[in-house]
Amino acid sequence: MPPTRVAITGMGAVSPFGVGREVYWDHIARGVSGTRAITEFDASSLACRVSASVPDEMLHAASEPGVDLASDGDAGGRADPRRYSKVSRIAVLAAREALADARLEPGTPDVGVVVGSGAGGIDVAERQYGDYYAGARHRISPYAIPVSIVGIVSSEISIALGLHGMSHVLSTGCTSSTDAIGYAAGLIRHGEASAVITGGADACATPGMIFGFGRMRVVATHYNDRPNEASRPFDRDRDGFVLGEGAWLMVVEDEARARARGAHVYATIDGYGSTCDAYHRVQMDPDGAEIVRAMELAIARAGRPVESIGYVNFHGTSTMLNDAVEARCVRQVFGAAADRLAGSSTKSMIGHPQGASGAAGVMAAALALSRGLLPPTINVAHQDPDCDLDVIPNVARRAEVDAALCNCLGFGSKNSALVVGRA
Repeated sequence: MPPTRVAITGMGAVSPFGVGREVYWDHIARGVSGTRAITEFDASSLACRVSASVPDEMLHAASEPGVDLASDGDAGGRADPRRYSKVSRIAVLAAREALADARLEPGTPDVGVVVGSGAGGIDVAERQYGDYYAGARHRISPYAIPVSIVGIVSSEISIALGLHGMSHVLSTGCTSSTDAIGYAAGLIRHGEASAVITGGADACATPGMIFGFGRMRVVATHYNDRPNEASRPFDRDRDGFVLGEGAWLMVVEDEARARARGAHVYATIDGYGSTCDAYHRVQMDPDGAEIVRAMELAIARAGRPVESIGYVNFHGTSTMLNDAVEARCVRQVFGAAADRLAGSSTKSMIGHPQGASGAAGVMAAALALSRGLLPPTINVAHQDPDCDLDVIPNVARRAEVDAALCNCLGFGSKNSALVVGRA
């Protein structure tokens, strides 16, 4: 019996550009920056004053049916922003779109939810702790704790869509959604689930998070007056990442089952690898040995020669060390084939949405394979010679590619990679 192939049959997205997978694809295909000056709160005292956040007004215009997300009423405990975190709001919207795109109905038996998130409802936690320490304890919601925890994200999707399969959240930092997709694909491959909504969501462009990353000196600070130029992976003048937000969720299922019911197959999840440098809580090991091994594991488990992979969705955060180390590791994995390899960093356009970044890259890669168009890396004015790969600078490129490698690297020395195949 041939091994089970795992198909992506539905996609839903909420990005800095708005609600919908086509909105997301249209903007990254055209090389549009989603970074803007922070206006949601007073950022004048912060070193970094830009982000690629999801504007609240976009969410109000696309709220859940029957739920006014802008109101202060209860509406089942989800409308009040203190009771329904931003990450859950965007995750539910993306999941609803993905399920409909896969032509599955809410309440479909045995559909599971396996998503990744780094910070969960950190926006609610920051506001509620602010009220607590300011002495406004009467403003603390009884939902403050459950809405703030990372694990609630999958539960909100399951509740909203009436899904009774497993409901899990993986929180492994920046690799969260890559790991969630790898986990979900494994469940399908081993017959432990019939269909799973998977991917990632994060919404942590908050005052505390941006201040904290500023203290670490990992976010962009030189482009506050030119927000659309701030995220510039592989460029000589990069100075840090831009904090992003969004939800990118996909339905995965057995390809044979999907085709039998007439579902559209965008792409397949062919291989997954994950390793740990065991080196440092925030810095990658400069030798990159475990980054290399994660990529090699994913490619080997996909059963593909490296030459069959024609596109890489780079982790590409726009930090000096990470971009250079990743480029060197990709060259080591691909050897002579590296000179024929094209790749790009979606983060140049959407910033770094933390635990959701891997899913954003997988969705970009799957759409690129299915539509024959590779999205660009924007803001490459002077490419760093230490990043000597084809990064598809500034303009998208037509190409027919059979497979893509999606990289994700995270705090805590974590490295994960996925191989996506053309359907």
